[in-house]
Amino acid sequence: MQLKCVAIDDEPLALELMKNYISKFPSLNLMQTFEDAIAGAEYLRNNVIDLLFIDINMPDITGIDLVRALDKKPMVIFTTAYKNFAFEGFELEAIDYLLKPIDVARFGKAIEKAADYHRYKNATNGDGEGESLYVYSEYKMVKINHKDIEYIESMEDYIKIHLQFDKTILTLMPLKRVLEKLPEGRFQRIHRSYIVPVNKIISIQNRKVKLPAIELPVSDSYADFVRNWMK
Repeated sequence: MQLKCVAIDDEPLALELMKNYISKFPSLNLMQTFEDAIAGAEYLRNNVIDLLFIDINMPDITGIDLVRALDKKPMVIFTTAYKNFAFEGFELEAIDYLLKPIDVARFGKAIEKAADYHRYKNATNGDGEGESLYVYSEYKMVKINHKDIEYIESMEDYIKIHLQFDKTILTLMPLKRVLEKLPEGRFQRIHRSYIVPVNKIISIQNRKVKLPAIELPVSDSYADFVRNWMK
């Protein structure tokens, strides 16, 4: 499997370095490079690619605005010389951000993420199967193994995913949407604020679900699940 990719950067030296790095990875097929962001945007509107490397700060249009304007968005890896990333990039679900000067080892990790996510999308078709969940947290894509999830908690517009060993991941997503990403039957919503992995339920008593690390309430709306589980 090769990922068809395009690189856009108004700095010739940065673009040359990107071409050099891409050439080191057989999984990447570089289709075009552009110093002119407008020309790059026109190419992207007329061609289907898998992965876009794009600088955030360019004179004609920012990388973020260019990606936002695309009708069909490829996977995106932003490159930037600044440590403070724009929040708007979070909306665009970027695979990763690479801070200039880019190290080849760090570049390789970003490529692994892109290849992994590409396989995930093509294997699941968005139906929630597979063994991993992908969410966007702290301006990057994060892979979470289903088996590591202890429970998921709604916090208004955000959700907090509680993992093994007291780790948590916060992401901007409604609880309903994350449930759609999870395999049906293996995770269950028990309350307006909670989703639990069914195989980690120890017991259900007095409208409370006991998990290895916590007890959570079951609301009236999900009482049918309790009855079915106890059969």
